[in-house]
Amino acid sequence: MSQLSLFTDAGDTVLVDDTRGRIIYAPHFVSPEVASTWFDEVHGAVAWEAQRRWMYEREVDVPRLVGHFRLAAADVPQAIRAAAQQVIATTGVAFNSVGLNLYRDGRDSVAPHNDHLDEIQKGFPIALVSLGATRRMTIRAKEPPKRVVHVDLEPGSLFVMDYATQLHYTHGVPKTTEPVGERISLAFRMRRRDGFYR
Repeated sequence: MSQLSLFTDAGDTVLVDDTRGRIIYAPHFVSPEVASTWFDEVHGAVAWEAQRRWMYEREVDVPRLVGHFRLAAADVPQAIRAAAQQVIATTGVAFNSVGLNLYRDGRDSVAPHNDHLDEIQKGFPIALVSLGATRRMTIRAKEPPKRVVHVDLEPGSLFVMDYATQLHYTHGVPKTTEPVGERISLAFRMRRRDGFYR
């Protein structure tokens, strides 16, 4: 049985549910007030990092700021710890890591991708909590039938992908020309012990 079948309720949306994986979106995971409080604390508490990487035979800026914590570490901000506890209680998965992205405006984005399978434990889902401005996530099947799903990730929402989706789908947050505020994503994962970094 998929772990993602354990927490769906009437307010959730099943975006993908086929032999290639299962994705669930819970728009009201926490209240707007809690989401706003978490956003403010995480925004100020994280030492956001600007990264560069090689792409298309040249080094380019990563179009967002990033951060990372092992959830067992002593320096995890309280808002992240609270979010982790609620995600773990909801999904039943003892996530051990959180990756953070800060999208400063519509020019910040993440290209279509799947998670690095050599860094996460096989069989475990990935849970994404959104804070701040609403941004669109695009999910695309890698092979025919190449269905495309769009979902607007609202503040306080939870977006969960089971492990199989990383094999068969990509997900990304495209740039937008629409005026949009800052957004923070908290991506909870079960990282392999040798897949930790920092």
